[in-house]
Amino acid sequence: MHHCHRFQPAPLSRREMLFKCANGFGGLALMALMADRAFGGAVTTAPASARNPLAPRPTHFSGKARSIIFLYMDGGPSQVDTFDPKPQLTKDSGKPFKMKMEPTQFNSNGNALGSLWEFKQYGQSGIPVSSLFPYISECVDDMAIIRSMTSNFSEHTNANYFLHTGSGLQGRPSMGAWAGYGLGSESQNLPGFVVLNGGLIPPGGLDNFNSGFLPASFQGSVFKANGQGVANVTPTEAKIDLQKNKLALMQKLDAGVLERFGKMDALESAIANYELAGRMQLAVPDLMNFTNETDATRELYGLNAKTPQTRTFGTQCLVARRLVERGVRFIELTCPEGGGDRWDQHGDLKAGHQKNSLFVDQGIAGLLKDLKSRGLLDSTLVVWGGEFGRTPFAQGGNGRDHNPFGFTMWMAGGGVKGGTIYGATDEYGYKAVENRVSIHDLHATMLHLVGMNHEKLTYRYSGRDMRLTDVHGEVVKGILA
Repeated sequence: MHHCHRFQPAPLSRREMLFKCANGFGGLALMALMADRAFGGAVTTAPASARNPLAPRPTHFSGKARSIIFLYMDGGPSQVDTFDPKPQLTKDSGKPFKMKMEPTQFNSNGNALGSLWEFKQYGQSGIPVSSLFPYISECVDDMAIIRSMTSNFSEHTNANYFLHTGSGLQGRPSMGAWAGYGLGSESQNLPGFVVLNGGLIPPGGLDNFNSGFLPASFQGSVFKANGQGVANVTPTEAKIDLQKNKLALMQKLDAGVLERFGKMDALESAIANYELAGRMQLAVPDLMNFTNETDATRELYGLNAKTPQTRTFGTQCLVARRLVERGVRFIELTCPEGGGDRWDQHGDLKAGHQKNSLFVDQGIAGLLKDLKSRGLLDSTLVVWGGEFGRTPFAQGGNGRDHNPFGFTMWMAGGGVKGGTIYGATDEYGYKAVENRVSIHDLHATMLHLVGMNHEKLTYRYSGRDMRLTDVHGEVVKGILA
């Protein structure tokens, strides 16, 4: 029998090729997944409690703090008008500014502008604080004032991303998300990262609180500071048993979907968030119920103040303390509306900063005092500050422009050495000249105080071990107790 050597078998159809190669594709996928530490150690058949992404995790070492409260001063408070007095600037006020001016946001630079508020020394430490903060000044012996902060950005959105995520670009995980990823949560019924929205979401939007490439369960949950706290949190069923039965059925159905499709971050995070939302229906109303708070506590936080924004921020501070008591790891507070343009006074500095300080001063002092009286300040790290500071020379005649070259933040509690001043700016308060502290240093120090080594807190993404501090950051040991 003669054969035609030009004969070629018919090629496989697409369906036949996929059928015959399916096992090979699966093997390749399995190898890739097992090489990724985010998947390789996972056991998708584990019970729901073992899959809980917010379960408490061991720290790298014993940290002093268990929770962090970040008091975010949106817009950039002026360092020379708050915690960094400059007599030479006051002396030269109204005269041409003697140092070289760096490019500013609006390039409408005027003369040197001395502080519009008087400074006095307070506490046993004798730390000077301006008259903007009559309440906070009473707490200086618990605070470490960092006068030498620096940022890489002078524009709000990029500076906010940098402060919150360690990167000036959108899309990286927030420091609150990193804290939750590293520590888990001690609360089973509330998110590990809560943002208490006083009315102002910072420039850059909700991405300041996002989880980025970390699992979605670690993103910030935005609460209002009054009323229900969270929309639609009231149980939909009149009888609690019926509500529980519905949630149990949903959990059973979700487990079946997971068993069928395997590990998927979006799916698992959605399931975890639904389960948490169910538990929050009981936890959040209790969190927002202040009936067990004394009249003295309400007065301490400014809940009886004449100014509505003072009451709003005081309520946020009280809720923050209650969240700490319930084991939430990271709480961020945003400023209330009504203070002009946040702390961002390019004009009329006097009126704007006066309003903003009035709104936050009593609540912050009340928080520090209340935490201390309850024995919680030692295990709670409180951080205050904005994305940058302000220029020591005027913008126009009565405002200040953005200044990332030297500004002030402070920490209290949680392993911080109280009554401390760290670093310094020049005689005009323009640039950090002693013990410069970068945003990466700030993050490294915050993680250190909760027991995490910032160089070891990593997440494998896009072929690289990513971290909050990128390849930078040193712990600021000079403020540690």
